[in-house]
Amino acid sequence: MSKANQTEFDGLLLSRSRLGIISALLGGDELEFTYLRNALKLSDGNLSVQIRKLEEAGYLKVKKTFVQRKPKTFCKITPKGRKAITGLLKHLEKLVKSD
Repeated sequence: MSKANQTEFDGLLLSRSRLGIISALLGGDELEFTYLRNALKLSDGNLSVQIRKLEEAGYLKVKKTFVQRKPKTFCKITPKGRKAITGLLKHLEKLVKSD
C-alpha cells in the first residue's frame, strides 16, 4: 500500500481494541464498561486506556454514575465517532472493489 493510501486511514481506529469498542457502540445504545470488557475480552486497564483515547478524539461520550452505590461507566458513540468509522469502512470497501 502506498503512503498516500495509508494516510486516508484513521490510525486511531486501526487498533483491534478501539475498533471493537466503536463497532460495539454502532448500534447507538449506551454500553456499560463491564459489558464492553467482557464482550471484547479486555482487561480493565486496557479498556480504560482505549476508551480514554477514543474520548479524547471526540469519538465517544463517557458518563460516570452510581447505580445502587456502585460506580458505573457508560459509553456512547458520538456523531464524530460514527463519521470516523463510516469513513474507514468506505475506504476499506473502495480498496476491496479496486482489485
